Formats: sequence, C-alpha cells, structure tokens
Amino acid sequence: MSMTCGQWLLKPLISAASARSSRSSHSYLSTVSVFKLFSKETPTQVSAARMATSSGADNKTNPAKVIDSHLHVWASPEEAAGKYPYFPGQEPTLRGDLDFLLQSLEEAGVDGALIVQPINHKFDHSLVTSVLKKYPNKFVGCCLANPAEDGSGLKHLEELILKDGYRAVRFNPYLWSSGEKMTNDIGKALFSKAGELGVPVGFMCMKGLNLHISEIQELCTEFPSTVVLLDHLSFCKPPTNDEESFAFSELLKLSKFPQVYIKFSALFRVSRMSFPYQDLAPLLSQVVSSFGASRVMWGSDFPYVVPECGYKGGKEAVLSIANQVPLSSSELEWIMGKTVMQLFEGQWVP
Repeated sequence: MSMTCGQWLLKPLISAASARSSRSSHSYLSTVSVFKLFSKETPTQVSAARMATSSGADNKTNPAKVIDSHLHVWASPEEAAGKYPYFPGQEPTLRGDLDFLLQSLEEAGVDGALIVQPINHKFDHSLVTSVLKKYPNKFVGCCLANPAEDGSGLKHLEELILKDGYRAVRFNPYLWSSGEKMTNDIGKALFSKAGELGVPVGFMCMKGLNLHISEIQELCTEFPSTVVLLDHLSFCKPPTNDEESFAFSELLKLSKFPQVYIKFSALFRVSRMSFPYQDLAPLLSQVVSSFGASRVMWGSDFPYVVPECGYKGGKEAVLSIANQVPLSSSELEWIMGKTVMQLFEGQWVP
C-alpha cells in the first residue's frame, strides 16, 4: 500500500522519536504531539531557558553558547568601491556588511559563528579575513576551494589555512569545469589536503544531493580522515515523490561515515512552508536519530535569512521545530552550539 505525503512525514517521525527515547528519558512523542505539527497552533518559539538547561550545576553561571554554523558577510557598497570589490556579476542585492551582522547576532543572542566565504567576493578572501582578524574570538572562517585545473587552488588553500587562519573549506561543485567532478585529481588533492591540515570540507549541493551523492561517498571512503559538513540538509526538502525520498534516504545513509556532519541550516531554503517551517520536524527527527545530535548543527544562512523571517526568526524557527520533535534539552544544546564548538575546539571557550 502506498503512503500519502502526510503519512510519510508522520511514520518516520514516530519511529525516529522512539529510537531516541532509548537514549534520553526526556524524549517522547505522543500521537497528539505528532498531529500538532500540522495544526495552526504550533508555537513559534521555545523558551530560551530550555535550550540553556543542563544537568551540570556549572551551567547556571555559564549558560550554553549559541553558535551559528553557517552565515556570510560581505562588503558594504562603500567598502566594495574601495578596498574590497565584489566579483564582477556577483554584486549582492542584500545588505550583508559586518556592522549589520554584529547587530543581528546581538539582537538574537547568538555568541559566535562560522563565516562561509561568499560568492560575492569569490576567491578574494580579503574582506572575510579582515573580519576574522578583527574578531578572532567570535568568528571562524570557512574559505572557498578553487578547483582551477592548473592546481593553483591547492597552494591558495594552504595559505588561507596556515597563514590566514581559516579552519574549514567549502566545495562548490558548480565551480568545477563543465563535465568535471569533485572526485577528479584536483578535487581529491584539495579534499586530501583539507584532511591533512585538519579542516572540515563543506559541500553545497544546491542543485540536489542526487547529483553529487556518489562523489561525496567516494571522497569519504577514500579519505576517512577528512571531516565533512553537509550544508542546508544537502538541500533535501520534505519528500513529495520517490526521487526526493531516495535523496533523503541517501543523506541518512551517509551517517555510516563517522566524519560526516549535518548542517540544519537555511531552513527557508529547504522547507515547503512559511515560518516557522514546521514541516522540517520529521526530517530533523530522522537526522538526529541517524547521526546523533552531536553531529548536527544549526545555521542561519545570514543575510539571506533576513528578508525571509529575520535573523532572530531563523534561530527561533529551530527552537520551534525542536519543540515539535521533541528534542531533549541536551540534544538541543548540541545542535545550537556544542557540535560546532566541538569541531572547532578552542575557538569559543564556554
């Protein structure tokens, strides 16, 4: 018997929650709470106190930090006209300057972030590097891999990591030459070098995980010491057909590789609903059951999130979805900050 989309969403949510209940006495899912997912009365936020709660007494004086695992910053038009020009044809239409970022973080109660090099500056990392140097205890940098066929990107990667202090690198498969894959000689050299230098590789599968799953599997198998971050749930939306269901199942299967982590980020990109994106609760439930909360991290995708629901709204949406699953306070702490803090040890001191 075939299942409707609604049945597909509900069945794994119940089974995933049941699986987690064996690990946490706080996690349970009643039939009522499942159907609340699809009611109009879904709460838009969870008490911040719950997120910061921990069994440790020290947490009363040192509340859990909230760290954004995925955002961007780029030059203001004034800065771009001078020291930090945009890449031709990639001029931004949104405000994404440092002052706006800092203001947004403060208003939302976010303590730090991983800054991903924006396409607006392409391989010119000077703007992001200046931000990292100005706020070394607040931000970590993720540079953009250059898969140039002459191999120059490998040297550039080493310089960005060893000289400028970047601690992650992004693979954008659409920057590879037409017909080339991330598993070509250049891709493998970059991926291997990242593992050698101890920096995670983030994958942006904007056109669908199905297009890149075999490459990711091959790289993870051949280079098990290289940590992998999958941006934005690998762009897997709540499935509505067999192809989408297959893609999400392949995402979950990547949990067999212990070096793979999931970014529960840019929720507005992967949800089929408006804020607070409650249709993502079943997906989060299954991701946490497969990977464990300590391999899942929240990310906003600032500044793109701002016109969608506001930066603070992006954070609150995660809390709302977590409440619907529901996640334990410990699981929520991992997702909201501990996972990324563990990956980049020593960066954000509790």
